Amino acid sequence: MIQVMISPQSLLETGIKVEKVDSLRLFKFTDDLQSNLEDLLEKNKTGSLTLEEEAELNAIGELDRIFTYLNSLLVAEQ
Repeated sequence: MIQVMISPQSLLETGIKVEKVDSLRLFKFTDDLQSNLEDLLEKNKTGSLTLEEEAELNAIGELDRIFTYLNSLLVAEQ
């Protein structure tokens, strides 16, 4: 089986925005990337992901973990 990989950094240019929340500026997914993530998660529940979709879901998940960490650091600084 061939493993397909997508680099999380490939999603940065079109999938990320910085949004002001209260007095903080936090990293967020764009509406398009968030919608895509939700679609992929739904397909994952039914076991109908292609290899490419699985790789994309993994990349988005990694990006989510990174931004959750970064946002927590920003919140902790306040």
